[in-house]
Amino acid sequence: MRVAVVGATGNVGTAVLRALADTPEVASVIGVARRMPDTDVAPYSGCDWAAIDIAAAASEGEALRLLRDAFAGVDAVIHLAWLTQPNSKRELLRRVNVEGTARVARAAADAGVGHLVVASSVGVYSPDPDRRRRDESWATNGIGSSHHGVDKAAQERVLDEFSAAHPEIAVTRLRPALTFQADAGYEIQRYFLGGWVPMRALDSVRPPLLAVPKGLRMQAVHADDVGRAYAAAVAKRVPGAFNLCADDILGPQQLADIIDHGRFIELPPRLVRAFMFGGHKAKLIAADESWIDLALSVPMMDNTRAKTELGWQPRYSAAEALESLVRGMIDGCGADSLPLRPRDPDEAHLPEARGSVAEGADAGAGVVGAGAGIAGSGTSGDAAGAPDSPRISSELMGLYLSDHLTGATAGAERIERMSAAYIDTPVYARLSELAEEIRLERAFLHRLIHDLGMRQRSYRQAVSWTLEHIGRLKTNGRVLSRSPMTLVLETELMRGAVMGKLGVWQTLEDNAEELGLDPEVFADLAERTLVQVNTLSEIHEYARKRAFREDGEVFGPHAESDSADEGSSSERSVAEAVAHDHDDALADEWGKESFPASDPPGHY
Repeated sequence: MRVAVVGATGNVGTAVLRALADTPEVASVIGVARRMPDTDVAPYSGCDWAAIDIAAAASEGEALRLLRDAFAGVDAVIHLAWLTQPNSKRELLRRVNVEGTARVARAAADAGVGHLVVASSVGVYSPDPDRRRRDESWATNGIGSSHHGVDKAAQERVLDEFSAAHPEIAVTRLRPALTFQADAGYEIQRYFLGGWVPMRALDSVRPPLLAVPKGLRMQAVHADDVGRAYAAAVAKRVPGAFNLCADDILGPQQLADIIDHGRFIELPPRLVRAFMFGGHKAKLIAADESWIDLALSVPMMDNTRAKTELGWQPRYSAAEALESLVRGMIDGCGADSLPLRPRDPDEAHLPEARGSVAEGADAGAGVVGAGAGIAGSGTSGDAAGAPDSPRISSELMGLYLSDHLTGATAGAERIERMSAAYIDTPVYARLSELAEEIRLERAFLHRLIHDLGMRQRSYRQAVSWTLEHIGRLKTNGRVLSRSPMTLVLETELMRGAVMGKLGVWQTLEDNAEELGLDPEVFADLAERTLVQVNTLSEIHEYARKRAFREDGEVFGPHAESDSADEGSSSERSVAEAVAHDHDDALADEWGKESFPASDPPGHY
């Protein structure tokens, strides 16, 4: 059979791809995501891919058309796409989570798909004062103060209506507990704690005790166990709802044994809720207080039905799943997709360098080879540097590369912020992919300077980072809302910065042999830079056509009439041409549709 997985690049989606690859009944898989992973790397390499925005900024007609095309010839659709952040954009979350599910279901029906499997959650259940184990018959009205629970309940009402209208289609709902794996460590940290939290410190220093809200008990399940459940549901084509959780329940003692020295203190739930409320409002904590309400209210799940009807058994305990997550958070683990990107860019893959970022001066080694360091450079660090060359000034080359690293630091910060700011626009996917490319290129240049034994002048990067953050205070005519002019100006600044980056790759290409480096690496990087400039030009076209019009809207989803009014609209240019035509042109170079992240969280 052929299976489509919508939201195939996040925590659960990646595990589902691994499980489907091991399922004999599944002959082929098509992954659907708003932003593409690195499709040269398993498990993403074993799939066909389609870049589709199901609801964040796409009109209903456009999303349905693209989904129907992707679902052609598909026997089962697994729908995982879900946004849990940003909490402040409730309309966006509702649109993607609830309306997005309705669109996927309608497209599946239109395409003649016989089986729809949807990711629900323990959060769909109504409060249980007794916190006992409950089966799938427990009420599914969600937790009123939890936006996650409210949206999960609304999603299941969509499925109720769809099932009634399409009795010929089997509809399966999987309701997993908290889903953990090591590769989701940095993703879960970003989405629930915040990227600034020093998780790696836990490797050497554990807190003296763990503070938990009184009454906390939680269930968990390993992502690989969840992936196998989805694969079993597809293979067996069993309709209905299924609870997915490990057999053990984690209380304060179990949590303390894993996270600290086994000591804990229970705090009044209201105090913990107030702390999370204040921390979230102050932007110190990513998750809001509604997650405490959910954690203290949902029932404990009974997983008997999944075991008997799906033939499913959890291979990991809840404690083991949590232990793997904690280790993944300490190590900053991730995978080769944007939602699962690792904390350390050195762990990521930079295709232009034909290797990992950490290879630095060794990228492409074998064409030129590595020597012992350039003239006057001193030691080259961990990697072998370039051969001695009296024709290269270490001081001048080091200063030049350091200046470009300073600019790259500011550029990486700016494009990352731009990506987050425009999540509800058609340009988000390309901005996000571009931000990751620039982040990795900046890390590659940093590593290269280190490997060549040159001074990095870190104080310059610190000043650049500070000035970029100060520059964010510019309002562009709006104080309490986004200015439509900001995207125009920021794209112009980034386009100029990226063009400036072209110079460093050309310089390194021309001097590569003297430095003992592979010139083809820098030729590839220079070629990719021109592609990035073209992408920014198309984003600029999209923005400038809307920013100064009284009758237009730069942000949010766009109606069908936008395309009709503009003919060959810039929205189509960015949302489709950039995501498809542009990627096709790079197919020979990249061997895939596009290069790498739920949208901020989830699996989308």
